[in-house]
Formats: sequence, C-alpha cells, structure tokens
Amino acid sequence: MDRTVSPSLAPSGNASLSYKSGRRSRIGGRPPRILVVDEESVTADTLAEILRHNGYATETAYDATGALERALLSPPELVITDVVLPPGMSGVQLAVTIKRVYPDCKILLYSGHVSTPELIRSPHCAPYDFTLLSKPVRPRDLLALVEDRLGTVGSVLVPAAAQAFHPSI
Repeated sequence: MDRTVSPSLAPSGNASLSYKSGRRSRIGGRPPRILVVDEESVTADTLAEILRHNGYATETAYDATGALERALLSPPELVITDVVLPPGMSGVQLAVTIKRVYPDCKILLYSGHVSTPELIRSPHCAPYDFTLLSKPVRPRDLLALVEDRLGTVGSVLVPAAAQAFHPSI
C-alpha cells in the first residue's frame, strides 16, 4: 500500500494529518478493532490515537473491569494492555481472561517492570501466546508489532502531536 504522509501541528495546537491511501481492513471492509488498556489515561489515549490514525478502530479502558465490559460488548481482535493496572486485576490476569473468552484475540502486554518476563512465563500464562513490550513503547515499534500480529500491512503514520509526546519516534 502506497501512502504519502505529511503530519503537521496546526497553529491552534491541534494535530492535522494528510495522507493518501485507504484504511486497513480485513473482514467485510472493517478495520481491525483494538482495545488499549492503561491506568494512565494519557498513555492509553495517545496509543489509541496513533492506532486510529493508522487505520485501526480503537477503544480505551483505564482498568481491567472497564476493559472486560468493553470486550464483552464488542470483541476486540487485539488487546494492548499495561501489566500493572489499578487494584483488582492485573493486565496479565485481564489477558488470560480475555483469551479464555475470545481465544482468537491477540494480546500485547507492555511493562516497565524488570520482573514481568518471568510473570508471563508462569504456569497460568503458559498456554497463551503473549507478546511483551518494554516501556517506553515507541509508536513505530508498536505499529510494527500490531501489523505483524493482525496481519495488516501499511506505512506508519505517527501524528505530530504523538511525536511531541514521544520525541523518540
């Protein structure tokens, strides 16, 4: 897919994007649905916005309970969740629960904690194929993994506002 991208920051402070090409789609012409979960609303909203600008349908949740409610209402094809969530259920527990309900759903976990790799190798995670990203998550790396996991192909489009939030893009 050939895509021409020119992100810019409009004088009003709003991100503006221009691009040429179609949106990502798989079944019936609809974009893949991704649920982004993080207790930090700025992080969840920023990742969701980056994904939206790259042709994915996104929803956000700021805790595991909200994520489960959204997933039960509209099954995601991919869940991207922080490992550490507010008390009640961790991101790993959320991932296991979603995989039990939706076995075909792909899971990307991300964490800044050194002990997380051992956690996802634990016996209750063993039957599942979870991918782990280390924080900070670079949008280009995230998009490459999302494309790989969902089988979508395309150029990376990173909004200027996200570049300001994540200068290492």
